Amino acid sequence: MAYWLMKSEPDVFGIDHLAERPDQTEPWDGVRNYQARNMMRDEMRPGDGVLFYHSNCALPGIVGVAEIASEPRPDPTAFDPEAKYYDPKSAAENPRWYLVDVRYVRHLARTISLAELKEHGADRLKDMPLVRKGNRLSIMPVSQEQWDFILSLE
Repeated sequence: MAYWLMKSEPDVFGIDHLAERPDQTEPWDGVRNYQARNMMRDEMRPGDGVLFYHSNCALPGIVGVAEIASEPRPDPTAFDPEAKYYDPKSAAENPRWYLVDVRYVRHLARTISLAELKEHGADRLKDMPLVRKGNRLSIMPVSQEQWDFILSLE
């Protein structure tokens, strides 16, 4: 089992949206970064744990737990000229972009803010990409130790 942190803007698609979806599951589409795509396509598997992170908001931080609910598959929004994430260079026979389904597990009892996570950046979370300057990835791996420590902060 692997662990991940996945960022989303709460006014676009937040933890509450995921909790309200049928089967509390939603395709995580629209990822258009090759490094994030590679993690989704090559490393994510059903049952992997997800820290659901709200970004670009008043209090950025980890707000919930989810899980990977499907094998990776091509992202159909890349093939749809009407879609926000359309990519004319991606074709169904040679897909460029992938997605996985994400399933809601639970809300955290409180938001574990980015500021709080950074307080631990020099010690327990020093290797976590989220607390490093300049990290803009929307998906990143989380070690078992980081996962356990972050959830202990709840």
